[in-house]
Amino acid sequence: MPTIGVTPDWSRSEGKPSRYELNRAYCDAVLVGGGLPLVLAYSDDPKVLAAYLETIDGLLLTGGAFDIDPETYGERRRPSCGPAKPERTAFERALLAETLKRDLPVLGVCGGMQLINVTLGGSLFQDLPTEMPSAGAHEQKSDKRQPSHPVNVRRGTRLARAVGEGQLMVNSTHHQGVRHLGEGVSATALSPDDLTEGIEVSGYRWVVGVQWHPELLLLTVPANLGLYRSFVKATARARP
Repeated sequence: MPTIGVTPDWSRSEGKPSRYELNRAYCDAVLVGGGLPLVLAYSDDPKVLAAYLETIDGLLLTGGAFDIDPETYGERRRPSCGPAKPERTAFERALLAETLKRDLPVLGVCGGMQLINVTLGGSLFQDLPTEMPSAGAHEQKSDKRQPSHPVNVRRGTRLARAVGEGQLMVNSTHHQGVRHLGEGVSATALSPDDLTEGIEVSGYRWVVGVQWHPELLLLTVPANLGLYRSFVKATARARP
């Protein structure tokens, strides 16, 4: 059973120690997809990163309640940009860079997709409502286990092989989005307002990102399970 490294979020309440946080649905989706989830604690120690990469067969970059610092992609912070979590972003960028060097499969979800794009030299809309007024609603207030808008999955992509080409209904929980694609990054799915909702990276075994949360839609839009199954299948082929 392939081991999938999963990055957690974190928070701190006043007067209390910080704690890691992770939506259970990520781990459940990895298990249903045939993998063994392993939550990775943050570290800036190269020896720890190396040990992680000797242990895992693939990397799942999750979303979280924060924004990537715009300085990461060469922009000044705008008032509409949300709070950053520098420790998490630094850890995930370092871990992703080493994962790519080893050509292990990567799946980025929501903020994880954005991290892949930024790490490869791309940029983001810091706030869709103010920077892309023509965009539709991308922060649904309803149950996130229900889809809120369609995306068009492009033919011939890894995403299409995982979930099918053409229209797919997805949920939407983000106020940022991909502006410029990074080096080797191509768009694999678009929303009706032409926002990038899926990406893949050329030159690697399997690096895919989606802006929605497929792990929350396994029952309501079962095609999303195909993404986790394809990811885990790719990791099973990643090591001898």
